Amino acid sequence: MVKIKICGLKRLEDIEMVNRYKPDYIGFVFANTKRKVSHELASELKANLDSDIISVGVFVDAPKEEILRLFNDGTIEIAQLHGSESEDYIIDLKESTNNELKIINAIEMSEDTDLLVYDSSNADYLLLDSGKGSGKTFDWRLIRKDLKKDFFLAGGLNSENITGAIEQFNPYAVDLSSSLEVDGFKNEDKIKEIMEIINE
Repeated sequence: MVKIKICGLKRLEDIEMVNRYKPDYIGFVFANTKRKVSHELASELKANLDSDIISVGVFVDAPKEEILRLFNDGTIEIAQLHGSESEDYIIDLKESTNNELKIINAIEMSEDTDLLVYDSSNADYLLLDSGKGSGKTFDWRLIRKDLKKDFFLAGGLNSENITGAIEQFNPYAVDLSSSLEVDGFKNEDKIKEIMEIINE
């Protein structure tokens, strides 16, 4: 069964919604976007999150100390990296946590992307996306069928295309954010719909 991540939670109401519908992962965005949350707010939201749901922190070239602080205080369990973070950066994060911190390496997909180079990455997962929270799909023909790492599929997924994406590529997980919103806020009806589609 494909796993689901709902990204960009920023209100207690969002936490209450996901607690009802039980996605596998949720994301707190710490990068400078409209969904950015403070460390304090993320900690409060995490304290109210169902313990079965795994929290992911989304970063773009953040200081390692920031990620480690959020991991060590229990706010996040996984770091999702969207910048130009190097393999040494990933290794340092993992060694600093005795390999307890899991890493998702986000890749902006284009004609120039060579996914083969990520086969040997120290990241635990890849995330294939069209850009940093663009909400648009990329050319799915760029996805290699022989990827060695489990991957999250992101970018423009919604209730209309998600079944086809799962059937075609069998991702480890799907990652949604803007398609589950109305007027910039997570919407319960949209979350309920997508969870029913995936779990049917």
